Amino acid sequence: MLFGFAELSVTLEHPMSVWTRLALPAILSVVGVYNIIWSDHDAWPIGTLSFAETFSGQDREIIEHKFSGIIAIVMAVCEALRRTGRVRHPAWAAPLVFLTLAGSLLLFIHSHANHPSAARIDLHHAMLGSVGVFAGLSKGLASWLPGVSPQVRKWWDVAWGGIRSSLWSSTGRLF
Repeated sequence: MLFGFAELSVTLEHPMSVWTRLALPAILSVVGVYNIIWSDHDAWPIGTLSFAETFSGQDREIIEHKFSGIIAIVMAVCEALRRTGRVRHPAWAAPLVFLTLAGSLLLFIHSHANHPSAARIDLHHAMLGSVGVFAGLSKGLASWLPGVSPQVRKWWDVAWGGIRSSLWSSTGRLF
């Protein structure tokens, strides 16, 4: 709920403290670090597999988890730079949009085939992927739709914030 209000205040350009602007980058950072470190207990850095063995391509699931962590961290860095005002060009909205779409589409091909709850996990991934695609498209339209009034852009941004906050509150995960 707090995340949703923080995103809504960013969208509506309400005067706010730094922590509300940095809520999304902070959450993306946590998700990224979690996926890189703790997503696979047999893989590097906490498992018995070395760095080379982890990324050699033997286990597709491990590589997809590590790649999704990298996606989340890149999104977090780009959004932190945007939200602190260090980069201002509209093109800096692209990493969030395209990486959200990439991460969401990755969920449709990602599988936990050997897991006892694989069907439930696949359903969860499909739901998150669908919502993520819609959120990415919504953010893209809000950022780049030419000739649209600022009011319409704000509504697309509100849709983005609402989708992301409902996604976070219903699942406890960002993607």
